[in-house]
Amino acid sequence: MKLSVLIPVYNEEKTIVQVIDAVKAVVLPGLQKEIVVVNDGSSDRTAEALKSFTGDPLVRIFHLPSNQGKTAALRRCIGEATGDFLLVQDADLEYDPAEYPRLLTPLLAGEADVVYGSRFKGVTRKMEGVNRWANVVSNLTFRLLYGKDITDINTCFKLFRAADIKGLRIVSDHFAFETEVTVKLTRRALRIVEVPIAYQARALAEGKKITWLKAFGMYWAIIRFRFLD
Repeated sequence: MKLSVLIPVYNEEKTIVQVIDAVKAVVLPGLQKEIVVVNDGSSDRTAEALKSFTGDPLVRIFHLPSNQGKTAALRRCIGEATGDFLLVQDADLEYDPAEYPRLLTPLLAGEADVVYGSRFKGVTRKMEGVNRWANVVSNLTFRLLYGKDITDINTCFKLFRAADIKGLRIVSDHFAFETEVTVKLTRRALRIVEVPIAYQARALAEGKKITWLKAFGMYWAIIRFRFLD
């Protein structure tokens, strides 16, 4: 069996090499591994940094001609992935690849169809209060509309079986991948299991990409896909 680690990247020249190296270093007994990186039209030196992995058999790199948003980059990642399981990894240092074995355990044991790494069941560092409350509102809205209690629908760490995620029609923009996918997996009655993870937040000044407009897009998707598509 193979795990495909999906890394959408936009303007992360300072962290992308370190993230890929950390993913490569994770030991997963019994699983092959590939790393699928999609450079989402970065305007900094991300493309140059990725050249250091040219010829690396574990790393497959693709470039979008212009910045199209995280969801578009993930659609490309999903389309290119060849693994039995697909796991999303951000290109910054907020999420630690050393958590992969914890995410994989319930899926490989047959106890889950999808696994989310919950920041709010684990340890969260440096998250601003307004961001925490935005997540609380999103999680509460989801619970009210869908009757399912998930503590962290917006987590980056999402682990899927390839057939489940490749079978979804994903139409959102920017960061709404997180909420659209959660809605559509729930509507298919797949078992979403959460495991606690450690999370190290960063500020906008440190390169965080989510603005309030994009955050609203994530929130709106919870409502939109309850009644449309």
